[in-house]
Amino acid sequence: MRLPRRRHHHLRCPIPATSAVSLLSAAVAVLLLALALLSYLAPPPFLDHPSVSGDRRRRSDPSPVRKPRISRDAAVRTDATTGETFRVPHGGGSSKNGLWGSKLSKYYVGCSNASNKFPAAQAVTRRDRYLMIGTSGGLNQQRTGITDAVVAARILNATLVVPKLDQRSFWKDASNFGDIFDVNWFISFLSKDVKIIKELPKKGGKPFRGPYTMRVPRKCTPRCYQNRVLPVLLKKHVVQLTKFDYRLANKLETELQKLRCRVNYHALEFTHPIQDMGDKLIRRMKEKGKHFIALHLRYEPDMLAFSGCYYGGGEKERKELGAIRKRWKTLHISNPDKARRQGRCPLTPEEVGLMLRALGYGSDIHIYVASGEIYGGDESLAPLKALFPNFHSKETLASKEELEPFSLFSSRMAALDFIVCDGSDVFVANNNGNMARMLAGRRRYFGHKRTLRPNAKKLYSLFLNRANMTWEQFSSKVHSYQRGFLGEPKEVRPGRGEFHENPSACICETTKAMRGKHSGSLSPTNADDQHPNSNRGHSVSEPTYNRTDEEPDWSDMDYGEYTPLSKSLSNSTDMDYDPFIRSEDSELEDFLSD
Repeated sequence: MRLPRRRHHHLRCPIPATSAVSLLSAAVAVLLLALALLSYLAPPPFLDHPSVSGDRRRRSDPSPVRKPRISRDAAVRTDATTGETFRVPHGGGSSKNGLWGSKLSKYYVGCSNASNKFPAAQAVTRRDRYLMIGTSGGLNQQRTGITDAVVAARILNATLVVPKLDQRSFWKDASNFGDIFDVNWFISFLSKDVKIIKELPKKGGKPFRGPYTMRVPRKCTPRCYQNRVLPVLLKKHVVQLTKFDYRLANKLETELQKLRCRVNYHALEFTHPIQDMGDKLIRRMKEKGKHFIALHLRYEPDMLAFSGCYYGGGEKERKELGAIRKRWKTLHISNPDKARRQGRCPLTPEEVGLMLRALGYGSDIHIYVASGEIYGGDESLAPLKALFPNFHSKETLASKEELEPFSLFSSRMAALDFIVCDGSDVFVANNNGNMARMLAGRRRYFGHKRTLRPNAKKLYSLFLNRANMTWEQFSSKVHSYQRGFLGEPKEVRPGRGEFHENPSACICETTKAMRGKHSGSLSPTNADDQHPNSNRGHSVSEPTYNRTDEEPDWSDMDYGEYTPLSKSLSNSTDMDYDPFIRSEDSELEDFLSD
């Protein structure tokens, strides 16, 4: 009785097991077949771009991931698209008003002339008071120091000796003041404001003894100069202020702010060889198209390493930038995600290109790029070049022979970039360094020429999620996020930010614009028809940049106030500069300045 039951149980067990395996195998096979069919039928993502629209086989190539080839097609295909519905349109840009300038710019003019209440230099300069200045950093950081040095001399009623340029910092440029700027024009233009001499005079046939060297705090007020420097000046007669960058308060009385503008926007002119070469580069860009954009990319390895940002390059990027970051031992531990969320990281070249295309600038626009060594080289630039194929730099516009007089001097090469960026129809700054700030203020002063700064904090999340939206939705959000970052007049309240980027005391509304406000309308006006009391004394005019008559008045932007990337870089208003600061910190500050 038991044996048959055992045999019966033994014979029944294999039957259901075999059946389950067969059913499972069949189900897996059907699922794989369905997935394969869906994969075959699904259209691949693409950019609406002629260089890639016809190559379906290469776009759907299932081969293993490899390092992308540096070509326009590959850049657009792999970097500029993220999904089926996100297509960057090819072709010309938008015809919307405001793309190249602001309608309101003609109602605001630069006005920096001294009033009748500002005594001439001859009446206030005291004998035996000589102020010497040692600047610090790159070209634009030194420019801020030179500008403030003139004002400091005026506060002290002293004679200013032509400032010495920094020859020992990160940039290691041996140029003197007269190699970069027109020293004779500098002295003569400011002769009514401050007495300036090229070198210390002799006293009794003998040169003065070496100057008394000291350093003032950052953002030192006029009272600070009178309390700290003036007593020493009265006793020693010659004082040299070292590392003179941002050593003068941001907020000053109006007459001193206007003096700052006269120095920065009129007295500081580049030497003729530099200016002529810069004008030549502008002409060559203008010959290529009606408008051009200048981009200060600021995507160098040192900048990215310092910022502590991460751009998706994997362990290779972390090791490379981490090794550079170790050069500055006092930097805080970086939090890449937090830095990007807070908008403290430069956009990638691709992100800058997408922002510009979303704002309406077409792929046919010519772009001039002012930048040092780009992290990732051609591979990083490939997506930007795919979005804007007409890509230029001073090295591509000029021959080696033409650049030879400047190429060994970083400040002279930076001056060429400064001139072209200033003469561009649109200037785009990808950081908040000194060059960006100086150009922002200058372009605002000379006609509110269009100047853009990415709203990096909001754009970052948009770039992350762009795969989930159409191009039209993406473009609409970019327009929304960039409001307040396009350089419209009065975009930033007077007094906000650094004065060099927002010289509100030197910008006047025209009388017709003011009348238009009261009448409820604005009408075109003559730039000379300014508000009374705004322009007396000196006669000032804009430097010539060989612009065409068809250029509109551009609107300038103001760069917002970014949180300092490190406490070591913050400009303290109540502490003296630490004389024992580490040399690597000083080098870091110099590099990041421009």
